[in-house]
Amino acid sequence: MSMTARKLGGLFPVDAEQEAGTEIQPHVYAYYFKQWRDFRMPEPHRHESTEIMFVMSGTCRVEVLDSAVELKKGEFIVIGFNVPHRLIVENSCRMLNLEFGFRPGNLGTLSFRQLRAGEPELEDLLAEPAPYLVLRDPDDVYHSLKSLVLELDAHGTQGSGLSHVLFAQLLIRIARLREEQAADQGRPEDRYVRQSLDFLSQNYDRDIRVTDVASAVNLHPGYLQRIFKSATGRTLIDALTDIRMEKAKMLLKQTNIPVTEIYDYVGIRSRQYFHAVFKKHTNRTPLEYRQSEGVQLWGY
Repeated sequence: MSMTARKLGGLFPVDAEQEAGTEIQPHVYAYYFKQWRDFRMPEPHRHESTEIMFVMSGTCRVEVLDSAVELKKGEFIVIGFNVPHRLIVENSCRMLNLEFGFRPGNLGTLSFRQLRAGEPELEDLLAEPAPYLVLRDPDDVYHSLKSLVLELDAHGTQGSGLSHVLFAQLLIRIARLREEQAADQGRPEDRYVRQSLDFLSQNYDRDIRVTDVASAVNLHPGYLQRIFKSATGRTLIDALTDIRMEKAKMLLKQTNIPVTEIYDYVGIRSRQYFHAVFKKHTNRTPLEYRQSEGVQLWGY
Protein backbone atom coordinates (compact mmCIF):
# COMPACT_ATOMS: atom_id res chain seq x y z
CA MET A 1 0.00 0.00 0.00
CA SER A 2 1.61 3.30 -1.08
CA MET A 3 1.41 6.67 0.60
CA THR A 4 -0.57 8.09 -2.30
CA ALA A 5 -3.19 5.40 -1.77
CA ARG A 6 -3.79 6.40 1.84
CA LYS A 7 -7.13 7.99 2.66
CA LEU A 8 -7.91 10.74 5.14
CA GLY A 9 -6.93 9.82 8.67
CA GLY A 10 -4.29 10.92 11.12
CA LEU A 11 -1.48 13.42 10.84
CA PHE A 12 1.22 11.32 9.22
CA PRO A 13 1.31 9.04 6.15
CA VAL A 14 3.16 6.10 7.66
CA ASP A 15 2.47 2.96 5.61
CA ALA A 16 1.47 -0.41 6.99
CA GLU A 17 4.69 -2.06 5.86
CA GLN A 18 6.68 0.74 7.49
CA GLU A 19 4.75 0.28 10.70
CA ALA A 20 5.62 -3.41 10.45
CA GLY A 21 9.33 -2.66 10.68
CA THR A 22 10.72 -1.28 7.42
CA GLU A 23 13.19 1.53 8.05
CA ILE A 24 11.89 4.93 6.96
CA GLN A 25 13.35 8.36 6.53
CA PRO A 26 11.73 11.79 6.31
CA HIS A 27 11.31 13.51 2.98
CA VAL A 28 10.48 17.20 2.52
CA TYR A 29 8.38 17.98 -0.55
CA ALA A 30 8.16 21.77 -0.23
CA TYR A 31 8.99 24.62 2.13
CA TYR A 32 8.64 28.38 1.84
CA PHE A 33 8.21 31.71 3.58
CA LYS A 34 5.21 33.76 2.46
CA GLN A 35 3.77 37.16 3.36
CA TRP A 36 0.00 36.99 2.81
CA ARG A 37 -2.15 40.13 2.53
CA ASP A 38 -5.94 40.22 2.20
CA PHE A 39 -5.96 36.69 0.84
CA ARG A 40 -8.82 34.22 0.60
CA MET A 41 -8.18 30.81 -0.94
CA PRO A 42 -11.16 30.16 -3.27
CA GLU A 43 -11.58 26.46 -2.49
CA PRO A 44 -10.16 24.00 0.03
CA HIS A 45 -7.18 22.00 -1.22
CA ARG A 46 -5.27 19.02 0.11
CA HIS A 47 -1.79 17.50 -0.04
CA GLU A 48 -0.54 13.94 -0.13
CA SER A 49 1.79 14.99 2.67
CA THR A 50 1.67 16.51 6.14
CA GLU A 51 1.87 20.31 6.32
CA ILE A 52 3.11 22.62 9.07
CA MET A 53 1.88 26.22 8.84
CA PHE A 54 3.76 28.41 11.34
CA VAL A 55 2.65 32.03 11.90
CA MET A 56 5.66 34.32 12.27
CA SER A 57 3.67 37.57 12.43
CA GLY A 58 0.11 38.79 12.02
CA THR A 59 -2.99 36.61 12.14
CA CYS A 60 -4.81 34.23 9.83
CA ARG A 61 -7.64 31.74 9.76
CA VAL A 62 -7.30 28.17 8.55
CA GLU A 63 -10.51 26.35 7.71
CA VAL A 64 -9.97 22.61 8.23
CA LEU A 65 -12.84 20.23 7.50
CA ASP A 66 -15.77 21.78 9.41
CA SER A 67 -13.64 23.90 11.77
CA ALA A 68 -12.12 27.38 11.58
CA VAL A 69 -8.82 27.79 13.42
CA GLU A 70 -7.60 31.29 14.30
CA LEU A 71 -3.81 31.54 14.43
CA LYS A 72 -1.60 34.38 15.65
CA LYS A 73 2.12 34.97 16.02
CA GLY A 74 3.92 32.01 17.59
CA GLU A 75 1.14 29.51 16.86
CA PHE A 76 1.17 26.76 14.26
CA ILE A 77 -1.04 24.06 12.85
CA VAL A 78 -0.04 20.59 11.69
CA ILE A 79 -2.46 19.40 8.99
CA GLY A 80 -2.65 15.72 8.14
CA PHE A 81 -2.19 14.28 4.67
CA ASN A 82 -5.24 14.46 2.38
CA VAL A 83 -7.05 16.76 4.83
CA PRO A 84 -8.92 19.53 2.96
CA HIS A 85 -8.13 23.04 4.18
CA ARG A 86 -7.95 26.61 3.02
CA LEU A 87 -6.24 29.79 4.21
CA ILE A 88 -7.95 33.15 4.85
CA VAL A 89 -5.99 36.30 5.73
CA GLU A 90 -8.00 39.45 6.39
CA ASN A 91 -5.06 41.79 6.99
CA SER A 92 -1.56 40.37 6.86
CA CYS A 93 0.19 37.21 7.96
CA ARG A 94 3.75 36.00 7.45
CA MET A 95 4.11 32.24 7.53
CA LEU A 96 6.69 29.50 7.24
CA ASN A 97 5.29 26.35 5.64
CA LEU A 98 6.76 22.86 5.44
CA GLU A 99 5.24 19.90 3.57
CA PHE A 100 6.73 16.50 4.31
CA GLY A 101 6.20 12.77 4.55
CA PHE A 102 8.12 9.54 5.02
CA ARG A 103 9.50 7.01 2.58
CA PRO A 104 11.49 3.78 2.83
CA GLY A 105 15.13 4.38 3.57
CA ASN A 106 17.79 4.43 6.23
CA LEU A 107 19.13 7.46 8.03
CA GLY A 108 22.52 5.80 8.38
CA THR A 109 23.74 6.16 11.95
CA LEU A 110 20.30 7.47 12.98
CA SER A 111 17.55 4.85 12.93
CA PHE A 112 14.13 6.47 12.90
CA ARG A 113 12.65 3.27 14.38
CA GLN A 114 15.09 3.44 17.30
CA LEU A 115 14.37 7.13 17.70
CA ARG A 116 10.65 6.41 18.00
CA ALA A 117 11.28 3.63 20.49
CA GLY A 118 13.32 5.96 22.70
CA GLU A 119 10.86 8.86 22.54
CA PRO A 120 7.37 7.81 23.70
CA GLU A 121 6.02 11.31 22.96
CA LEU A 122 7.17 10.96 19.35
CA GLU A 123 5.55 7.54 19.03
CA ASP A 124 2.29 9.01 20.33
CA LEU A 125 2.52 11.94 17.90
CA LEU A 126 3.07 9.67 14.90
CA ALA A 127 0.02 7.65 15.92
CA GLU A 128 -2.16 10.76 16.38
CA PRO A 129 -5.53 9.99 14.75
CA ALA A 130 -6.78 13.60 14.62
CA PRO A 131 -6.71 15.29 11.18
CA TYR A 132 -4.96 18.37 12.54
CA LEU A 133 -3.13 19.70 15.61
CA VAL A 134 -2.83 23.32 16.85
CA LEU A 135 -0.04 24.33 19.24
CA ARG A 136 1.52 27.48 20.67
CA ASP A 137 5.30 27.56 20.40
CA PRO A 138 7.56 28.80 23.23
CA ASP A 139 10.23 29.38 20.47
CA ASP A 140 11.73 25.87 20.39
CA VAL A 141 9.74 24.66 17.39
CA TYR A 142 10.39 27.79 15.31
CA HIS A 143 14.16 27.56 15.83
CA SER A 144 14.15 23.87 14.86
CA LEU A 145 11.97 24.60 11.84
CA LYS A 146 14.15 27.50 10.72
CA SER A 147 17.37 25.47 11.13
CA LEU A 148 15.88 22.70 9.01
CA VAL A 149 14.81 25.13 6.28
CA LEU A 150 18.28 26.72 6.15
CA GLU A 151 19.87 23.27 5.82
CA LEU A 152 17.43 22.35 3.05
CA ASP A 153 18.29 25.60 1.27
CA ALA A 154 21.94 24.60 1.34
CA HIS A 155 21.57 20.93 0.37
CA GLY A 156 18.14 20.48 -1.23
CA THR A 157 15.05 18.50 -0.30
CA GLN A 158 16.78 15.17 -0.92
CA GLY A 159 18.28 15.77 2.48
CA SER A 160 21.67 15.66 4.13
CA GLY A 161 22.65 13.83 7.27
CA LEU A 162 22.19 17.05 9.22
CA SER A 163 18.76 17.74 7.71
CA HIS A 164 17.60 14.28 8.85
CA VAL A 165 18.80 15.04 12.37
CA LEU A 166 17.13 18.47 12.33
CA PHE A 167 13.90 16.94 11.04
CA ALA A 168 13.92 14.39 13.86
CA GLN A 169 14.61 17.18 16.34
CA LEU A 170 11.66 19.16 14.95
CA LEU A 171 9.26 16.24 15.35
CA ILE A 172 10.48 15.51 18.88
CA ARG A 173 9.99 19.16 19.90
CA ILE A 174 6.47 19.14 18.46
CA ALA A 175 5.72 15.84 20.19
CA ARG A 176 6.92 17.07 23.58
CA LEU A 177 5.08 20.38 23.18
CA ARG A 178 1.91 18.44 22.39
CA GLU A 179 2.29 16.41 25.59
CA GLU A 180 3.09 19.48 27.70
CA GLN A 181 0.14 21.49 26.47
CA ALA A 182 -2.21 18.55 26.92
CA ALA A 183 -1.03 18.23 30.53
CA ASP A 184 -1.33 21.99 31.10
CA GLN A 185 -5.02 21.91 30.25
CA GLY A 186 -5.67 20.08 33.51
CA ARG A 187 -3.89 22.50 35.87
CA PRO A 188 -2.86 25.91 34.46
CA GLU A 189 -0.48 26.36 37.42
CA ASP A 190 1.61 23.44 36.18
CA ARG A 191 2.48 25.38 33.05
CA TYR A 192 3.99 28.19 35.11
CA VAL A 193 5.95 25.75 37.23
CA ARG A 194 7.35 24.04 34.13
CA GLN A 195 8.19 27.37 32.53
CA SER A 196 9.93 28.47 35.72
CA LEU A 197 12.04 25.31 35.83
CA ASP A 198 12.92 25.77 32.15
CA PHE A 199 14.00 29.35 32.88
CA LEU A 200 16.15 28.23 35.81
CA SER A 201 17.76 25.45 33.74
CA GLN A 202 18.61 27.88 30.95
CA ASN A 203 19.90 30.68 33.17
CA TYR A 204 21.47 29.00 36.20
CA ASP A 205 24.86 30.54 35.31
CA ARG A 206 23.46 34.05 35.88
CA ASP A 207 22.60 36.00 39.01
CA ILE A 208 18.88 35.11 39.22
CA ARG A 209 16.27 36.53 41.57
CA VAL A 210 12.68 35.46 42.09
CA THR A 211 11.55 38.62 40.31
CA ASP A 212 13.49 37.54 37.19
CA VAL A 213 11.67 34.21 37.07
CA ALA A 214 8.30 35.83 37.71
CA SER A 215 8.91 38.34 34.92
CA ALA A 216 9.83 35.53 32.53
CA VAL A 217 6.53 33.73 33.14
CA ASN A 218 4.41 36.88 33.53
CA LEU A 219 3.25 36.28 37.10
CA HIS A 220 3.41 38.21 40.36
CA PRO A 221 6.49 37.00 42.33
CA GLY A 222 4.48 36.18 45.45
CA TYR A 223 1.89 34.17 43.56
CA LEU A 224 4.56 32.31 41.60
CA GLN A 225 6.39 31.37 44.78
CA ARG A 226 3.18 30.00 46.32
CA ILE A 227 2.19 27.81 43.38
CA PHE A 228 5.78 26.64 42.86
CA LYS A 229 6.17 25.57 46.50
CA SER A 230 2.76 23.88 46.42
CA ALA A 231 3.60 21.92 43.25
CA THR A 232 7.21 20.95 43.96
CA GLY A 233 7.64 21.18 47.73
CA ARG A 234 10.61 23.51 47.14
CA THR A 235 11.14 27.23 46.83
CA LEU A 236 12.39 28.68 43.56
CA ILE A 237 15.78 29.36 45.16
CA ASP A 238 15.98 25.78 46.43
CA ALA A 239 15.24 24.53 42.90
CA LEU A 240 17.89 26.85 41.44
CA THR A 241 20.44 25.63 43.98
CA ASP A 242 19.64 21.99 43.17
CA ILE A 243 20.16 22.67 39.46
CA ARG A 244 23.45 24.43 40.13
CA MET A 245 24.74 21.60 42.30
CA GLU A 246 23.85 18.99 39.68
CA LYS A 247 25.68 21.04 37.03
CA ALA A 248 28.66 21.41 39.36
CA LYS A 249 28.79 17.64 39.92
CA MET A 250 28.71 17.07 36.18
CA LEU A 251 31.53 19.57 35.57
CA LEU A 252 33.65 18.08 38.34
CA LYS A 253 33.16 14.56 37.03
CA GLN A 254 33.22 15.05 33.26
CA THR A 255 35.53 18.02 32.61
CA ASN A 256 39.00 19.08 33.65
CA ILE A 257 37.91 22.59 34.64
CA PRO A 258 39.90 23.49 37.78
CA VAL A 259 38.00 22.95 41.00
CA THR A 260 38.70 26.54 42.00
CA GLU A 261 36.78 27.80 38.94
CA ILE A 262 33.68 25.58 38.98
CA TYR A 263 31.67 28.00 41.12
CA ASP A 264 31.75 30.65 38.40
CA TYR A 265 30.38 28.21 35.79
CA VAL A 266 27.22 27.61 37.81
CA GLY A 267 26.30 31.20 38.59
CA ILE A 268 27.64 31.44 42.15
CA ARG A 269 29.83 34.48 42.71
CA SER A 270 31.57 33.36 45.92
CA ARG A 271 33.95 30.41 46.00
CA GLN A 272 33.53 30.01 49.75
CA TYR A 273 29.73 30.01 49.50
CA PHE A 274 29.84 27.48 46.66
CA HIS A 275 32.03 25.13 48.72
CA ALA A 276 29.67 25.40 51.70
CA VAL A 277 26.54 24.73 49.61
CA PHE A 278 28.19 21.89 47.67
CA LYS A 279 29.27 20.15 50.87
CA LYS A 280 25.76 20.52 52.30
CA HIS A 281 24.33 18.81 49.21
CA THR A 282 26.91 16.03 48.80
CA ASN A 283 28.62 15.69 52.19
CA ARG A 284 31.88 16.23 50.28
CA THR A 285 33.88 19.26 49.24
CA PRO A 286 34.23 19.82 45.48
CA LEU A 287 37.82 18.55 45.61
CA GLU A 288 36.81 15.43 47.55
CA TYR A 289 34.00 14.81 45.04
CA ARG A 290 36.36 15.00 42.07
CA GLN A 291 38.93 12.79 43.74
CA SER A 292 36.35 10.16 44.66
CA GLU A 293 34.53 10.19 41.32
CA GLY A 294 37.51 10.80 39.07
CA VAL A 295 37.44 12.90 35.91
CA GLN A 296 35.73 10.90 33.16
CA LEU A 297 36.27 12.89 29.98
CA TRP A 298 34.01 11.93 27.08
CA GLY A 299 35.73 9.61 24.64
CA TYR A 300 38.17 8.13 27.16
